[in-house]
Amino acid sequence: MKSSLIVAFVVCSLAAFASHSCAQEPALPRSTPEAQGVSTSAIHEFVVAADAKVDSMHSFMLVRHGKVIAEAWWSPESAEKPHILWSLSKSFTSTAVGLAVAEGKLSVDDFVLSFFPDDAPAEPSNYLKSMRVRDLLTMSTGHQDEPKLSPEVHWVKTFLAHPVPHKPGTHFRYNTPATYMLSAIVQKVTGQTVNDYLSTRLFQPLGIEQPKWDMSPQGISIGGYGLFLRTEDIAKFGQLYLQRGQWNGQQLIPESWIDLATTKQVSNGSDPSRDWDQGYGFQFWRCRHGAFRGDGKDGQFCVVMPEQDAVVALTANTRDLQGVLNLVWDHLLPAMAESPLDDNPAEQTKLAETIATLKASR
Repeated sequence: MKSSLIVAFVVCSLAAFASHSCAQEPALPRSTPEAQGVSTSAIHEFVVAADAKVDSMHSFMLVRHGKVIAEAWWSPESAEKPHILWSLSKSFTSTAVGLAVAEGKLSVDDFVLSFFPDDAPAEPSNYLKSMRVRDLLTMSTGHQDEPKLSPEVHWVKTFLAHPVPHKPGTHFRYNTPATYMLSAIVQKVTGQTVNDYLSTRLFQPLGIEQPKWDMSPQGISIGGYGLFLRTEDIAKFGQLYLQRGQWNGQQLIPESWIDLATTKQVSNGSDPSRDWDQGYGFQFWRCRHGAFRGDGKDGQFCVVMPEQDAVVALTANTRDLQGVLNLVWDHLLPAMAESPLDDNPAEQTKLAETIATLKASR
């Protein structure tokens, strides 16, 4: 058990559980779990298990059929406090690339060097010459190890100078600097940082206010990490992808990009029990159970479950990332029915009281 838990289990019909007005806009709508076909007792089991098994849970939000049915924050986190996303930022950078592609500003088959002729090595290797935007998106740049980026170096030049011993597109290697290059490309073709470029195209339509994104020494959004958002912002992003890019009647992201980004583009392992071995898309991971996700260091997750019409947003500070996902599959996934369940106010009250009174015991 952790230090005191700040929790909001929002049930619009039960005002005692509400952390903020259900009419607050542009928040996601709220509902009871049973009204959306989810067992409150299973959510209770998930919260208790997460508090007991995860080193340091920070927040949790469950969205079903477009409505928030449970949410919690462990102190000192809160609903309005932005949280560092670490590599979950990558999925937002991918989205910026998709929008730039849709606007005709670049293609996933463009060569990386074509954007940076002044930063290329004097004699680039053939593999570097053949590296495309697609290879950056799928973490298959041909690198054996990640380029080392630091405040003392020029990040684009350092990336392009790094050895490329494998043919791009053939060797999966998780590569945060590759995502930085995507951010640099978007800035090159749009004249805006990824953060600014997404402002009117993504953040404002979703009601995401004042997103912060750290920048490189060259004034480029880091891309691969550095974005800070609220838990509900993460959930909205997942819901947008679940809705295939549609939001309030607008097609914010092309469906074709949703398909490319969230389906398996490259293989990255063979263990059927690991969510990190299910394939990689365009800066999104495939999961077990037909799901996909964006994720980041220490347990930052946006898990989209199309078959269940659900989104799970999680933030934490833990090394056991697979353990966090296992809790989702073990407790929340089996609790989702195809039709509404009988309302269970007693279980809802029990859940609210339990998670509001959890105290540290270790």
